[in-house]
Order: sequence, then structure tokens, then C-alpha cells
Amino acid sequence: MPGTFEPLPGGGAAVALDDVEISIIRSLAVQLLELIGPGPGPAGQEPADPLAELFADGPSEPPSDPVLRRLFPDAYNDPEQPPASPAQADERQEYSAEFRRYTENDLRAGKRQNALAVIRSLDALAPIEVGGAVLELTPEESRGWLGALNDLRLAIGSRLEITDEDDTDLLYRLPDDDPRKPMVMAYLWLGGLQETLVSTLMP
Repeated sequence: MPGTFEPLPGGGAAVALDDVEISIIRSLAVQLLELIGPGPGPAGQEPADPLAELFADGPSEPPSDPVLRRLFPDAYNDPEQPPASPAQADERQEYSAEFRRYTENDLRAGKRQNALAVIRSLDALAPIEVGGAVLELTPEESRGWLGALNDLRLAIGSRLEITDEDDTDLLYRLPDDDPRKPMVMAYLWLGGLQETLVSTLMP
């Protein structure tokens, strides 16, 4: 089971992780939390009016950071179908801004929740004698982990400027002394975890 998720009897998934793997995933999840931000209210504080915060408007402009733009893309921007006219481009931009204003806060909250769940489940692991531990997830926890793994790969892929499958093929052939190599290895390893976790959720 090392390095791959396997289904548990009755549902859920398990994977054996060594200390280095646990440290890498935890560190990446913490960095993702820092990138996404603490939310609309003060960090660590309950909102004075949770109902008002629930319906608070989010941003209408896309993030400036390319990683955040990958995590929170424009809803009506399809690179494969460019606008037929400047008027259509303006219309798409208007629709995207409106959609973002009403959805981005919730999307950020969901991504924060998934990343926090990853950190907490790793912190709760009981170590085994040879180093590392076996992580066991319920079906619900598996779905949260799946979302977090996807976000981590999107973030790393953005930093590596991966836009399609051809880019991934090129990364396999990078020399060992390329400074991007550690990030590439993490990207590919997380992809393997993600793929095997998906398989445990399939009926």
C-alpha cells in the first residue's frame, strides 16, 4: 500500500505515508491555506453576524496571483471559444464578475476547509515503528482530501506553467539538476495519490 490509496472494507480509503511524505503534504496544505487567505473576517475570530457574512459580496475582479487565478477561474472565459466581438467579450466579463462576486467567498471557504482537514488528519496520525503512519479516511474525508489534492496540483501546475498534457510529458524528461525537478516530482506524486483515491470512491 505504500504511496497509493487503497479501499477500506465498508468504505473509505487508506494509505501508508512515511515521515517525509507526511511533512511534504502538510507543508503544501499550509502554504495553500496561506495563499487562499483567512476569509472575509478577522483571522481566528467568529464573525459578529454569521448570516450577514454568509451573504457578503465577494470580489468581482479575478485574483492577480496566477495560482489563485487557476484556483478561481472566470466562469465565462472559455479559451477554446473566444468571443466573436468586443461586445461579447464585455458581456462575458460582466457575467464573470457577477458570478465571482456571489460565489468566490464560498469557494474559498470550501478550499480552506479541505486544506484544514488534510492538516488535522495528518496531525492526528499515530506513528508506526518504522517511521510514518497509515492514514485512514472515511468516504466523506476522502472527498475532502480529493478536493485538497486537486487544489495542490493546480497550484503547483500553475507555478510550473502546465497548461496541457504535452507540458506534463516534457516535465518527465527534465534533467535531475533542473531547479524545477523537486516541484515536478511533487506534482507527479500528488497525481498518483489523487488517481488512486478517486478509484476508492468509485462504486
